[in-house]
Amino acid sequence: MSLQGRDIQIIGAGIAGLTAAIALAQRGARVAVLERAPELTEVGAGLQLSPNAVRVLDALGLGLALDAASLPSHAVRLRDRSGADVVRMNLGSGHPDGRFRLIHRARLIALLADAARVAGVDIKLAQDVVDFPQPSLLIGADGLRSRVRTALNGREVPFFTGQTAWRAVIADDGGVPEAQVFMGPGRHLVSYPLPAGLRNIVAVIERHDWQEEGWKHADDPANLRAAFAGFGGPVPDWLARVHETNVWGLFRHEVARVWQDGQKVVIGDAAHSTLPFMAQGACMAIEDAWILTACLDADMDQGRALQRFESLRKPRCSRIVQAANDNARNYHLTGPKRLVGHTVLRLAGRVAPGKLLSRFDWIYGYDPIRETVS
Repeated sequence: MSLQGRDIQIIGAGIAGLTAAIALAQRGARVAVLERAPELTEVGAGLQLSPNAVRVLDALGLGLALDAASLPSHAVRLRDRSGADVVRMNLGSGHPDGRFRLIHRARLIALLADAARVAGVDIKLAQDVVDFPQPSLLIGADGLRSRVRTALNGREVPFFTGQTAWRAVIADDGGVPEAQVFMGPGRHLVSYPLPAGLRNIVAVIERHDWQEEGWKHADDPANLRAAFAGFGGPVPDWLARVHETNVWGLFRHEVARVWQDGQKVVIGDAAHSTLPFMAQGACMAIEDAWILTACLDADMDQGRALQRFESLRKPRCSRIVQAANDNARNYHLTGPKRLVGHTVLRLAGRVAPGKLLSRFDWIYGYDPIRETVS
């Protein structure tokens, strides 16, 4: 019960910050969340949550609310650019007790904010924190341009990957609740349904003429349609219904060299932003929130607890970030490599479909609740 009555401030009311706030407040801490935006709003986008993150939300008592706000995800279906199936990976086969969910990001933020307020968290909006306050602990959940990370690590320059992504949400009648990945030379498109008759689309292309980072740059949907004009299956119909889209350059940020100094600590994207090719950005943030809370609650020595948190999280998050980097290459194969890669996937799907998914058991099978933190 090391957290009982402790004052903790969190910078950032995103997924990492709000989940940490809930976990800390439920264990007796007095938590304030300082958010720069004047209101909690999100650019429309979907998220895939895998069992490693859902276990945390269940442990926080949010399982029923999550189920009401999301859809189950049954499979990941890889298809070539014509729309022909390459392989379908049944998510239930390898993790029968795990839950994969599809949710709109704004719905998840709203769910977490409501739960935080119920737990007694003070969420303060329009707070542009420049000089860090001095509570017993300051948690930087302030995203890609984290000021807390800069205070710990100094100025860093991210690396442009040569890839640009669009994302959009369209009205759709739903369809099978699964993630579909359409793979083509130098580009791929991911789509899955969301609650309330919506469909999420993320489309990535290799290009070097546009290098702006950040999710809120509006673009003409015609550019998205032109980039994926050669794709078949349902893709042309989906893209025809895109009326608004945002575009951003994909940058590779190194996992933070320093996560904490005994007084300040970074979590989520502030510590380990990732490319969107393993659907683990939000999941890692949720894991961070639980493990940080557990470490602090298990040890009265704050410096030692933060060191334990960093030692537990850095290797796992670094490995996930690298897996996402690798997937970026796998989705964009060209020429003979593409033919061979797709043929191998098709054969594996027929002979041993469970083995394809089992490569990621170390991600989905991880249980943060059982992590030894002391």
